[in-house]
Amino acid sequence: MTVLAAIEAGLRTCDEVFRDPLGAPDRTARHTIGEVSAASRLTAHTLRWYERIGLLDPVDRSASGQRRYSDADLHRLAFLGRLRLTGMPVADMLRYVELARQGDRTSADRRDLLLAHREEVRQRIADLHATLAVLDHKIDLYDGRIARREP
Repeated sequence: MTVLAAIEAGLRTCDEVFRDPLGAPDRTARHTIGEVSAASRLTAHTLRWYERIGLLDPVDRSASGQRRYSDADLHRLAFLGRLRLTGMPVADMLRYVELARQGDRTSADRRDLLLAHREEVRQRIADLHATLAVLDHKIDLYDGRIARREP
């Protein structure tokens, strides 16, 4: 599907879907690897690697063999990107995706994995706040020294 046809059909662009991955995703395979790479800021190599290791389900192909991603793929990539931003290891991301593939019966396990990771993120945030306070204190000291030396 061309970008113009997608817009006329009321479908969101690749960039829009990635930036706001809410609601039921369209499962039409229509986004090129270049579009997904630009929207996600992941290289084509990384996207192929995510597929190869199982973070993404096998991606549909066009008649000529080119990868075509759906909005559902973009939803997952956006979520994975947020997990990576929090420092979640790829192994834990894989565990989460494997559990998700097993369906609703693994909801409690997925929740537990996210709860444990959330606690790690909260601890890192607390550490960063403490570090920021030290930096602010040092900057204030230097500001005072500089102000005393200025004519």
